[in-house]
Amino acid sequence: MPALSRRTFLSTSMATATALGLMMPVARAEATTTSAAEGVLRRLLGREAARVRLTLDASGTTPWYAAKSTGASVTIAGNSPVALTHGAYSYLKSAGAANLSWEGNRVALPTRLPNASGTKVESPFAHRVYMNTCTFGYTTPFWDWARWERELDWMALHGIDMPLAMEGQEYVWQALWRELGLNDAELSDYFSGPAFTPWHRMGNIEGYLAPVPQAWIQKKHKLQSRILGRMKELGMTPILPAFGGYVPKAFAQKHPQARIYPMRPWEGFHETYWLDPADPLFAKIAARFIALYTETYGEGRYYLADSFNEMLPPISHDGSDVKNAKYGDSTANTKETETVVDPAVKAERLAAYGKAIYDSIRQARPDAVWTMQGWLFGADKHFWTPDAIGAFLRDVPQDKLMILDIGNDRYPGVWQSSNAFQGKPWIYGYVHNYGASNPVYGDLGFYRDDIRGLLARKDTGDLKGFGLFPEGLHNNSIVYEYAYDLAWGQANQTVTEWLTTYLKSRYGQVTPALILAWSTYVEAAFSTRYWSPRWWRSKAGAYLLCKRPTADMVEFEGHPGDRKKLRRAIDALLSLKGFGGSALYRHDVIDAVRHLVSEEIDDRLIAAMKAYKSGDVKTGDGLREEVIALVTQVDTLMGAQPDTLASWIDEASAYGDTSEEKAYYVMNAKAQVTVWGGKGNLNDYASKAWQGLYKDFYLPRWMKLLAALRASASGGAPFDQKTFTRELIDWEQAWVRADIAFKRHAPKQPLNAARALVAHLGAKT
Repeated sequence: MPALSRRTFLSTSMATATALGLMMPVARAEATTTSAAEGVLRRLLGREAARVRLTLDASGTTPWYAAKSTGASVTIAGNSPVALTHGAYSYLKSAGAANLSWEGNRVALPTRLPNASGTKVESPFAHRVYMNTCTFGYTTPFWDWARWERELDWMALHGIDMPLAMEGQEYVWQALWRELGLNDAELSDYFSGPAFTPWHRMGNIEGYLAPVPQAWIQKKHKLQSRILGRMKELGMTPILPAFGGYVPKAFAQKHPQARIYPMRPWEGFHETYWLDPADPLFAKIAARFIALYTETYGEGRYYLADSFNEMLPPISHDGSDVKNAKYGDSTANTKETETVVDPAVKAERLAAYGKAIYDSIRQARPDAVWTMQGWLFGADKHFWTPDAIGAFLRDVPQDKLMILDIGNDRYPGVWQSSNAFQGKPWIYGYVHNYGASNPVYGDLGFYRDDIRGLLARKDTGDLKGFGLFPEGLHNNSIVYEYAYDLAWGQANQTVTEWLTTYLKSRYGQVTPALILAWSTYVEAAFSTRYWSPRWWRSKAGAYLLCKRPTADMVEFEGHPGDRKKLRRAIDALLSLKGFGGSALYRHDVIDAVRHLVSEEIDDRLIAAMKAYKSGDVKTGDGLREEVIALVTQVDTLMGAQPDTLASWIDEASAYGDTSEEKAYYVMNAKAQVTVWGGKGNLNDYASKAWQGLYKDFYLPRWMKLLAALRASASGGAPFDQKTFTRELIDWEQAWVRADIAFKRHAPKQPLNAARALVAHLGAKT
């Protein structure tokens, strides 16, 4: 690609954006019309949107809405476009008239709408935040505008007003690094593949699956302009990217006198390079990035800079203490992550880092609020003690730093131990999902009790809001529906009361049998706060079936939840009459069935390994055939669900304009959901219970292991795990690069297929 001067680069981009009507400030503007909210409702309701009238009333200091209806239509008042859209959606859900989810929508307004008195509903939270930096790798890398528009509508209808907006930043980084002396050849070795950009942005990796097509950078630039434009129309306040300190290796080599530290190799990747905020170059780069970003996309207020995502801050003045530090999600809060440093020196360094990072943002935008994820504080409590957190935050003005305390469903208590982050503004929330992996879980009762307890406390300091920060989307949508309803004041309802309204909106009807079946389902699966099997002895994967096989998995402890209740719930759901015509009912039942069957497959894998290890080849063979039959059937069943390996690959391929681009994107997509990358523990981190992966990736791997154990049991050479793993990795890499077409194969009668699959399990578990 020909190099462009910075002036040509920016003037061209700004002229194009202006011509398209895309250049506009991105900080929240107090919207004065209802047109954007009306557009959301038109896309959801079609002609029926005319029956929902919106009135914008900017009064009040807290977000609110009110619904008033006498039958034919409903009038929604609210103090922001987001409040209006959420108010309309909440009213329609209560009427059983609409449900919006990643799995699909159901809209059926009755002839006469239920009466509503106009009672004001207020959110106890000033902001409702959404998304995680990782979402932009695990879910959105190949989204087009149509898909983004649906998600923005989903955000507005669920009352979200502060989403992360991370797309399109490579366009600005490219301009910045060119301006600072890097050529296109050096930059082509720098950016990482589309499915891995979040970890590149956070300084974990550099140049993985490079080079990135220039067309991808250009498409994301245009996309981000449209995303930010719609957010502004809806009165949302996006959280934008900022410079956290990571620089290209080529830049580090060109500035040998700068205080640039080689950071530890993250999860088996090569080292990255971090510029000390005390170095004058840091402020220069940070200010220039925001200036270029503002010229390209418009002004903002909240800027996300995460300098130490699963990376330890250098405390020694030469940075030597971080080169070999062990840190990662799979080893969080273990002895492997313990470090020993002088507390006084540590406090001095951390305070300097915090102040310098904030100053670097402030100099470009004096009214800016530095925003950071607080995940690191909970994930490494050995390093980030309350004193360390306090030192890091100490010298930043109270109203100029906002902490996203995202991990309260996995690492609770950070805000209490840090005295509510020393009085800094903060957001309370949960991650829930990791890697867009999709076992069925969540904890509805915990969310309700936890949020009620939070709101009752008097020591929450400057608590600004609530958020959900999933690493990936398209799974367990009930969790997100419920949590954002709680964020709008529904914590006084019992779970069963909320569930009744939810199911009526989702299926169009409720019966006592449905409520009983779903209540059992909630007790069985949606009473699990964190899916602990995803890391088993540092081996990633949602189910045992999804993990790269090793012979020691005979010791796998099992799954959270109550499988006996899960089976009872499924039997009850499958026996219901009158619901089979609902696409969302079919989706939910199939999801429950594949979850049950996946756990049953895991049990059979363990039993087969034990049989072969004990020399009982006959029993092992029988169990192996059971595994094959169950995996084959569940793979077929999953063709009825919205997401499959074929749909993921098709989405990636469609993003390319040339055959070379299509092949590159497909390889990125396949790598992410399987091998991930590096030589650490990330393989299968983003495992999916999808058609295609069950039969064509997970099953062949396990058949190879069982065959090797069988051969050993039958008098062959002793099983050698190291050799087996090395050969299996070669097979995985070949699978990722193979040009194989995957197609969706949906069962003609999915509920009958689900019943047959459950019957195959035999007696109730």
